[in-house]
Amino acid sequence: MSQDPPRKKRLAFRWLSLAELVGILALVIAGLGYWDAHRERTQTDSERATAERERRDEARAGALKFAFLLTGAPDGDGGRLRLASAHPEQVIQTQSLSFPRDVRGDAVQTTGNPRIEAGWFDAALARAGRTRADKALQGRLPVGIVTVYIQDGQTRTDRAVYLLGYSLHPRVLRADRVELEGLSLVRRAGGEDVQAAVDGLWARQATPAP
Repeated sequence: MSQDPPRKKRLAFRWLSLAELVGILALVIAGLGYWDAHRERTQTDSERATAERERRDEARAGALKFAFLLTGAPDGDGGRLRLASAHPEQVIQTQSLSFPRDVRGDAVQTTGNPRIEAGWFDAALARAGRTRADKALQGRLPVGIVTVYIQDGQTRTDRAVYLLGYSLHPRVLRADRVELEGLSLVRRAGGEDVQAAVDGLWARQATPAP
């Protein structure tokens, strides 16, 4: 007697009730609302971060634009270098200029007449030039300059190390004549010891390259 193959059980099927459909629809709507809110919040955060970055960049660019910078122009035969701010709205009040100790031991103070004079150090610089490794007729002398100036009605202070370009012109029976040529910024000194920074740079210049 043959047996009939077992019948497969049919899965129970029923229509969802209206309440269940409403519940599912509510979950879908809630999910879409959450996703839309998350996307909007992410976009808002991104726009806020971009705006903040642009604001910082603009502030930084503005600060750099009006950062204090000295320029130097030779006067006459180069015995004096006239100093001025690169921005006319920055009015220089006083300056303290520090040179390498073996060129000049004390700082020079100026008031209302920003300048560098070769006579402050020419003889010592000529002697130092003959004993240094390069023995060049042209050179660069480190100088630390602390400047007090007024901008937008406020008194401010800038501390920086510059290189003073010069050339030596031999003279018979007298020290070489020092001609000052220009000024270039090396770096800001901030709270650093300006004299130590100048001496260190001068010493590194005197060390022969390996």
